[in-house]
Amino acid sequence: MSEAEDRALVAEFLAQRDEAAFLALYRRHTPFLHRFLRSLSGQLSEAEDLVQETWVRGVQRLDGFAWRSSLKTWLAGIALNTWRERRRAPPAATLDDDRLPEAPPARHEIASVDLERALSRLSAGYREAILLHDVAGYTHEEIAALTGVDAGTSKSQLSRARRALRARLSGRTA
Repeated sequence: MSEAEDRALVAEFLAQRDEAAFLALYRRHTPFLHRFLRSLSGQLSEAEDLVQETWVRGVQRLDGFAWRSSLKTWLAGIALNTWRERRRAPPAATLDDDRLPEAPPARHEIASVDLERALSRLSAGYREAILLHDVAGYTHEEIAALTGVDAGTSKSQLSRARRALRARLSGRTA
């Protein structure tokens, strides 16, 4: 689906509150939002809550979206801000069962878990830099627009984040 299709669906949704148009947008962008927020939060249940909160906020603000970026980028900004706000809130007491595997993991799953664990132990800024650039594929200019930092700051954060991640994965502390 292209940006033109996103624009048409948004226009249709805003004009008629068309459920089919919203569902098409939701299906298109939710997998990315889920992966992105799962990587940021490190918890499946929290990521699911954050995705829903992102959509609620997005729908509330959709009529003011000016298309200066893609819809995906705009939604990622809302998701990032939602995650940041939740991170600043006092933690709720929850069971963290969604992090426990049901069966012994395969070798490739172990590497994935190690990477996920190492990412979760990075500072929030480093984690954001890696996820936005290396995972989500945003340019430093797009990251600057999403996070409110200079593109140069994004580049240096990414460099430091990669160094810290390599150190964590090799068993050294960073």
